[in-house]
Amino acid sequence: MTIRWTTLVGGCLTALIVAFLVTPAIMSIVAGLSVNYAKGLSSGLTLNWVIQVWALYSDTILRSILVALATLALTLLIGVPGAYALVRQGGRLAVLVEELITLPVAIPGLALALALIITYGGFGAFRGSSLFIVVGHVLFTLPFMVRAVMAVLGTIDWKTLDEGAASLGASSWRRFFDVILPNVRPGVMAGALTVVTLSIGEFNLTWMMHTPLTKTLPVGLADAYASMRLEIASAYTLTFFIMIVPLLIGMQMAADFTEKRPKP
Repeated sequence: MTIRWTTLVGGCLTALIVAFLVTPAIMSIVAGLSVNYAKGLSSGLTLNWVIQVWALYSDTILRSILVALATLALTLLIGVPGAYALVRQGGRLAVLVEELITLPVAIPGLALALALIITYGGFGAFRGSSLFIVVGHVLFTLPFMVRAVMAVLGTIDWKTLDEGAASLGASSWRRFFDVILPNVRPGVMAGALTVVTLSIGEFNLTWMMHTPLTKTLPVGLADAYASMRLEIASAYTLTFFIMIVPLLIGMQMAADFTEKRPKP
């Protein structure tokens, strides 16, 4: 079986792009494990920088995960029923609400953060808590959950399913939880993966909203690169990979498993 030249060229280009994207991450990991990055691997390998990072920034890492999980919980509670309500309502009003929900994505993160600070900055306890950052992340990520669920609802005959359940005497809440929700699992999982990924890596919005006691992982990473040795900053990146990549892989596996499950 001969390989077409277009396939060969496409494969080579893909490999080059992957190498271009992965190489910086590998170099950063090597720097975080090197005794002295200026001398290269010849100086030896060590976990000392990773240990220092955990001692200095473990709170930011754990806070980022908690913020991401809280953001996910709120976007699920708001976004999934909201998407169903918009599709069910239809019409110009639903389109207007959808555009309003999507608006924070089009606004720069710094501008959105500034608007939140101006509006709620006077509430001292709220302003100085991680919940303030969670609110910003929810505003930023909610459109991705809503759009993902609405996309799946657009591919199924939800009206027939809903009317069939109603004819059997199911209440509106029962129809939503037992009929609609199981059929939009792929959209929910895709939205959840997007929300967690964006929340953990969000910098612009978080940098503006954080306080010295509410730093998240990206903000701590920026501080490490600005004020620490290159080895410590690179070890921070390595710690980021160790903490985050398994979480994202697990969510992706859950999403794939959900898509393969037979629908009721």
